[in-house]
This record gives sequence, C-alpha cells and structure tokens, in this order.
Amino acid sequence: MTTHMNTYLVFGGNTREAMEFYRSVLGGRLDVMTFGDMGETGPVPPPEGVMHSFLLTEQGFRLMASDGPPAEEIVHGNDFAVALNGDVEDEALVRGWYDAFAAAGTVDVPLEKQMWGDWFGQVTDPFGIAWMFNISSGQEPGA
Repeated sequence: MTTHMNTYLVFGGNTREAMEFYRSVLGGRLDVMTFGDMGETGPVPPPEGVMHSFLLTEQGFRLMASDGPPAEEIVHGNDFAVALNGDVEDEALVRGWYDAFAAAGTVDVPLEKQMWGDWFGQVTDPFGIAWMFNISSGQEPGA
C-alpha cells in the first residue's frame, strides 16, 4: 500500500459542484456517494447531499470532500490550502492549472519567480478554497 497525503474538504451543500469544477481543471476520475446511496430518505440529510466524494487524477492527486452536517454552519478559514507542486519539467502543466483556477477565482499571489528561486502563486477558487502552485527551480535554496 502506498501512503498518500490529500486534503478533505467540507462544504455547506455544494460539494458536487465544487468537485466537478476541480475535476474539470485537474482531470481524473470523480466518484460521488450521496446520502441517498446509503439509504437516507431525507429531509435531513437530503438524499442528494454528498456523503463522500473522491477525485483521483492521472498525476496521483487525491482530493476528498463531503457536505457538512446539515445542522452545522460551515465556516471557511485561512487554516488550510491545497498545494500543487511540480518540477521545471512540469511547468506547463502547473501553469495550466494555475491559469484555470485564476480564470474562475481570485488571484491572491500572482504566479511569479520568488526569492527562494521557485515560481509560486496562490488563487482562492469560487468556493473559498485557497490553492497554492509551486514550480520548483531545481536549485537548492541559496544556490
């Protein structure tokens, strides 16, 4: 078994829309399980609500998400982000992702060469999630 690190996101009822957007940008296969699939008939939680979703991309990125508990308000904070990293060989791919997120969201940090030598940018997507993009220069810091 291979160990992976991924992000699990919780949304206030629009998980399917968010995960379909991420799939449209990153590609891959999206599996969605609703509360109805598990026998829930609603109204709380609603049968069409997302109990669990999983996106697996060709690059091996794994993103999971669900609709939050119906009685709880979901509050987005600045305590997490999703990071997409690549080497100089992956520059076109990472830039393509950045451009797609930037077109739909808000650019927090333009994708530019940084003091540590890498290219870095950050975008907040239409769902309030911060995405960091880093293209490694291949050089050690200070080199």
